[in-house]
Amino acid sequence: MSKRVQETAVGIDLGTTYSCVAVWLDQHNRVEIIPNQQGNRITPSCVAWDGTQFLIGEAAKNQISRNPTRTVFAETLQAVPVIGQKENRPLNTAGLENRKVGAAMDIQRLR
Repeated sequence: MSKRVQETAVGIDLGTTYSCVAVWLDQHNRVEIIPNQQGNRITPSCVAWDGTQFLIGEAAKNQISRNPTRTVFAETLQAVPVIGQKENRPLNTAGLENRKVGAAMDIQRLR
């Protein structure tokens, strides 16, 4: 008699506009999307630094008009460059400061 192994897998969809996380529930034979802290099934692909803390998703998106130079969000990635455009620019950054913020967020997440 063979035993059935129950497995769980987690998938992350890092989209250019929204992202989400889902888990495969083997015992129920289905996928379930995990809601974010606000209870939403999708999260804006947006990060920010407000001077004291990192903001992610809804919180980052909600403060973008007050803090545009420290907020990074993605635009729709074009598969091919637009005529006359020298390169694709998938990230909307207001300046060099955003690159520093993004790198700092990456480093903090890895710790």
